[in-house]
Amino acid sequence: MIRTSICDLLGIKYPIALGGLGGGFTQPAMVAGVSEAGGFGALGCHGMSAAEVTAASIAIREITDKPFALNFLLFLLDEKAFTAALSQKPAAIALAWPRGDQDIKFYIDRAHDAGCKVTLMAGSVKEAVRGVEGGADVIIAQGSEGGGHVGWMSSIVLTPMVVDAVSPIPVLAAGGFADGRGLAAAIALGADGILLGTRFLASEESKMHPNFKKSILESDGHDTVLTEIPDLAAGTVWPGAMSRSQRNAFIENWMGREWEIRQYQKEVEAAIMISRKEGDADNVPLSFGQDAGLINEIIPVKDIVSQIIEEAENIMGKKIPALME
Repeated sequence: MIRTSICDLLGIKYPIALGGLGGGFTQPAMVAGVSEAGGFGALGCHGMSAAEVTAASIAIREITDKPFALNFLLFLLDEKAFTAALSQKPAAIALAWPRGDQDIKFYIDRAHDAGCKVTLMAGSVKEAVRGVEGGADVIIAQGSEGGGHVGWMSSIVLTPMVVDAVSPIPVLAAGGFADGRGLAAAIALGADGILLGTRFLASEESKMHPNFKKSILESDGHDTVLTEIPDLAAGTVWPGAMSRSQRNAFIENWMGREWEIRQYQKEVEAAIMISRKEGDADNVPLSFGQDAGLINEIIPVKDIVSQIIEEAENIMGKKIPALME
């Protein structure tokens, strides 16, 4: 069985974590499902009120008694929601995307005082070191292959650089991982496990519209692009991030006309909300990673976890040793 230091630190069976997906997709059933399967579930709390964070945490615990995390975007952190999360005492508080002027140690210390471990997502070595200096227990090295908001360096390069920079702090690799080959590769790069987003979006527990899930299945991974268009449409600027989205009709329509989105942002946002409700996959910003090209079926999260582990164990326990004979 594959067991790394992250397993002991977080109290989990397998070194597989769920990303704190935005858009309300990490509902309690998905979070609990990943944790119950032996991985580490995480609830994306961005946009949730204190009451909603509390209710979701309770709902997760009604399904599983396994560890999970509550995830927050530091640059948009809601103080009341964060305080509510700390009162729930999850196994970890997962933090991401701090502004350059934010004192991340302040938030990490508060989480530690509540008895929680802290993970910090970093898209660069500089941010990873900043996280360790602030007291983070785990660094998530996020490569640009991932969906949604990412930095500019690929996972295969970023992961070992971060591992070297923050050792002995454990590192989870994120961005472009969807199967057991990815887990085996991440461990070979020095990571202690992987964090997945897109693969869990394409699951039975995901609240993503079926049409959007279908887009992931039909993608070859080459139809994604790094762009600021989704953020301009939402009227939100992320610190140092680009957004990886499918290059669909919506993105194609606004490429080269970003200035016009700024002028008509409210109208564009309203149109997106209608298309999202209707499941119109062509006319919404649809965020998913290049690893969509590795995803071919919609299955329960427990099967995703078990398949990843089985494949990785076969590679590491049989294929690689056979090459050494």
